[in-house]
Amino acid sequence: MGSSPPDRGARPLAGVRVLELGNYIAAPTAGRMLADFGADVIKVERPEGGDELRRWRLAEGDTSLLYRAINRGKRSVALDLRTEPGRALALELAARSDVVLENFRPGTLERWGLGPSDLRAANPEVVLVRISAYGQTGPYRDRPGFGAIAEAVGGLRELTGDADRVPVRTGVSLADSLAGIYAVAGAVMCLFRRERRRGAAEPVAGEEFPDLVDVALHEAVFSLTESLLPDFEAYGVRRERLGGRMEGVAPSNAYPCGDERTVVVAGNGDSIFRRFMTVIGRSDLADRADLAANDGRWQARDELDDAIAKWTLSLDSEAVLARLEEAGVPAGRIYRADDIARDPQYAERGMVQRFDVRAGDRVLEGVGFPGIVPRIGGHNAEIASLGPDLGAHTREVLGELLGVGGREIDELEREGVLR
Repeated sequence: MGSSPPDRGARPLAGVRVLELGNYIAAPTAGRMLADFGADVIKVERPEGGDELRRWRLAEGDTSLLYRAINRGKRSVALDLRTEPGRALALELAARSDVVLENFRPGTLERWGLGPSDLRAANPEVVLVRISAYGQTGPYRDRPGFGAIAEAVGGLRELTGDADRVPVRTGVSLADSLAGIYAVAGAVMCLFRRERRRGAAEPVAGEEFPDLVDVALHEAVFSLTESLLPDFEAYGVRRERLGGRMEGVAPSNAYPCGDERTVVVAGNGDSIFRRFMTVIGRSDLADRADLAANDGRWQARDELDDAIAKWTLSLDSEAVLARLEEAGVPAGRIYRADDIARDPQYAERGMVQRFDVRAGDRVLEGVGFPGIVPRIGGHNAEIASLGPDLGAHTREVLGELLGVGGREIDELEREGVLR
């Protein structure tokens, strides 16, 4: 896995504490990233069942590998936020935290007595990061929504798939993960500003809660759509689904090979295109004046794709990729999970990290999980731990941070406040 990483205490966010109140994927993704880089992330879950993600794609046992992956590096506290004792403990934890993360529907924290004003009273310097379907303001504020809806409303779903079929979604929770990444950016920017503000003579003026980050799932998706809106408003251009193609770019597509694998080739640069056509034995296309620039190639996209597919189908994918690499044409096989598991590039950069995982009554040995992105300082950061069992750290956290004794914890457990 390359050079040895620094220990966890030397990571950029060491010393930062995060209180995560979220479920599912968006806020937990933000918490995962913050934990990856050294933050102490305390994940609060309901005592009965915990985060619902524990049962998503559950194959055996009581905690899915999806949960283990997204909640790695965190400490789990099982606490009922709907009770007065649970609320009081949560506010005490917030008072000792730098960041509070949540992704409930707008108004939920307020109903529980954990809204911005409550958190601000407990900790005037806390950064509050809120993720929701449509944001904390606006006419859609109170609508429920998941990532699939955000991909539709954000404009991405209409661009995904083939033109003669119903639009499709990507195979992962793209909107949630993207919102989580934006949430991390917002949190870190607020922490940076907080540090600068501490050295300033005057406080931030004109903002009731300057360190409140408001991320809407559909806005995170919309941010990916490039010139979708300006092209329409300026020229009336309505983008269409193009399958494996990208609007206005050619040749760039997925092509079938003779071994029933598929490769993606991006031969759309002017000089790259000439090399590409030479490799496939079509120097006539390389020399055509109307194909010298991308706009002409886009008009001839069907002709070009047919010529390329005829060549790729005559070879297996290994031969296709070898010839394109030799010619300096960007290309890659469409990877499956098994390709990633044995790929030397992933291994060299520590992007597949292996753990033994307890699943019910047995232990699954050497299961691969995605590594930490980005690399900082030329080192591979190592995953500290997989997502914890429900309530695994309740006693530890309440004792360490709040000084709650064992007898008090026992009583709160009997009352169902925590686990």
